[in-house]
Amino acid sequence: MAENQGYRKNDPTFGTRAIHEGNEPEQWRHMAVVPPISMSTTFKQDGPADFKFYEYGRSGNPTRDCLEKCLASIENAKFGLSFASGLAATTTITHMLSAGDHLVSMDDLYGGTNRYFRTIASRMGIQLDFVDATDPKNVVNAMKSNTKMVWIETPTNPTLKIVDIAAVAAIVKKHDNCFLVVDNTFMSPYFQRPLDLGADLVMSSVTKYINGHTDVIMGSVCTKREDLHTRLRFLQNAIGPVPSPFDCYLVNRSIKTLAVRMEKHMENGLAVARFLETHPSVEKVIHPGLPSHPQHEASICCCCVTCAIPPLSKRQCFGHSGMLSFYIKGNNLEVSKKFFKQLKVFTLAESLGGYESLCELPSVMTHASVPKEMRDQLGITDGLIRVSCGLESKDDLIKDLDEALKAVVSL
Repeated sequence: MAENQGYRKNDPTFGTRAIHEGNEPEQWRHMAVVPPISMSTTFKQDGPADFKFYEYGRSGNPTRDCLEKCLASIENAKFGLSFASGLAATTTITHMLSAGDHLVSMDDLYGGTNRYFRTIASRMGIQLDFVDATDPKNVVNAMKSNTKMVWIETPTNPTLKIVDIAAVAAIVKKHDNCFLVVDNTFMSPYFQRPLDLGADLVMSSVTKYINGHTDVIMGSVCTKREDLHTRLRFLQNAIGPVPSPFDCYLVNRSIKTLAVRMEKHMENGLAVARFLETHPSVEKVIHPGLPSHPQHEASICCCCVTCAIPPLSKRQCFGHSGMLSFYIKGNNLEVSKKFFKQLKVFTLAESLGGYESLCELPSVMTHASVPKEMRDQLGITDGLIRVSCGLESKDDLIKDLDEALKAVVSL
């Protein structure tokens, strides 16, 4: 088990629910322990529009049902929905808005989400404001009478800012017909459960930690609200961005090891972050578990000056994943490119959350579609390197980074 590091104590039943929920052998005639893959695209009806379970593969599928029940359980939700990708989930959620509605979004977030909001949702007549939601006052100031959705990531991609989910949820609840979405991709439900903190919807790129094997593209949305679930379930069928039964089978398999994988990701990520912080070739490391993180300092209780409140990340999370970012000395594209060429264990590739360690340059990869002036404002420079620590030996990861840094940075 990884060091708790002062985070909230996790639910001891998480691993059990991840293994068993939605996978009960009794639901199948043959009592299969592993849910079968149902590849049928259509199902026989007793009469026209007369069926007990399933009608058409887009509308419902036994394998997908198993996965969605499990997803709901590990997110502490009542309802779970799966989609063909994380962006498919984002698109479906946004389809709950209408032309003239207003969307408030965190400014630092996945480049694909930024691009979708700016270039697609805006063309649908949806008004958009990006704000730094790390200060809840910015969310308050951005809210309008027609604000229908607030979207945040925490930690953010790629600068790992932390947003107070409960504080933003309290703001959203003061506005009629407005809902809060939290992109929980960087943490997975093992380390953070936004619905318990007041979020209305939790969205994840299942491609990342939840699947964890770099072999499935998928997204998910979970909620405790029946009204939002009803609207999303209609859209899932009406728009059609559903995942394949085989992909659902693979993710259902992967969830069984999520708890143990996340513990190792946390252990490796923190060890690498601590090492990089002492490295002379590194300007700055961003990891919520480090005292140097901008939001790591404890705040002071309003009733006295001696009662320190734990840092935000430790108040709302059960740990941290294998994600971190750092600025390499030189802070330019040439140095960064040379660094990547020296790596042997880490793979230069987009995505994150798999068993293998990956690293990338957001400014020209995952966030290349974000306007340069916005990247500059957010600190996404050509020297910012995003790291996803996998499940390899932490000593091998540290050695690989050390040798690459020493080879390219003149001290």
